[in-house]
Amino acid sequence: MNTALTATDLAAWLHRCAALMEAHAEELTSLDAAIGDADHGANMSRGFRAVDGIADDAAAGGPAALLKKAGMTLVSTVGGASGPLYGTLLLRMASAAGDAESLDAAALGEAFAAGVQGVADRGKASPGEKTMLDAWTPALEAYRGAGDDLAAAATAGAAAAAQGREDTAPLTATKGRASYLGERSVGHIDPGAASTALLWQALAETVTGEESR
Repeated sequence: MNTALTATDLAAWLHRCAALMEAHAEELTSLDAAIGDADHGANMSRGFRAVDGIADDAAAGGPAALLKKAGMTLVSTVGGASGPLYGTLLLRMASAAGDAESLDAAALGEAFAAGVQGVADRGKASPGEKTMLDAWTPALEAYRGAGDDLAAAATAGAAAAAQGREDTAPLTATKGRASYLGERSVGHIDPGAASTALLWQALAETVTGEESR
């Protein structure tokens, strides 16, 4: 069980993200078809396949180099809003990681906090608007609240992200294409929150060495 994540560990996280995006591509697209462009699954699958391909080589440069390369890869390969948002997340995480050779629970929490702020800045969004922030925000709070045990923190974050995903259903969208639907967006899970929950699931599985599905 890891107590701090090296660049190799972070590459393993990105590999697991890619596997989960591929496995859940149809589900993500189905969620997006209800309130968006019906392309979120395909976009995320394509983007993380590209990340999957560069992760091992990029890891040789350390955590920041890996996160920066992964972020730039998502920006260049994922269309719509998702690429810039997830790319910004990883690029801000890279900046927060600095020249650290590994990230313990506290350092990873700071990196995630910088990344989530980047998502909020880029999307000009706040929690409660039926976006990926409605999964990222409770996940980050749960992660930080779990203390210095990396496995416990990642597991708590994953559980909170999954709940955040579900909690987007009763919200009215006020950002992105879903906002055009107004009240008709109620009852649908936000696809960005769903993909965010997969990233947290991947983190928990990477840190604990367990795969839930």
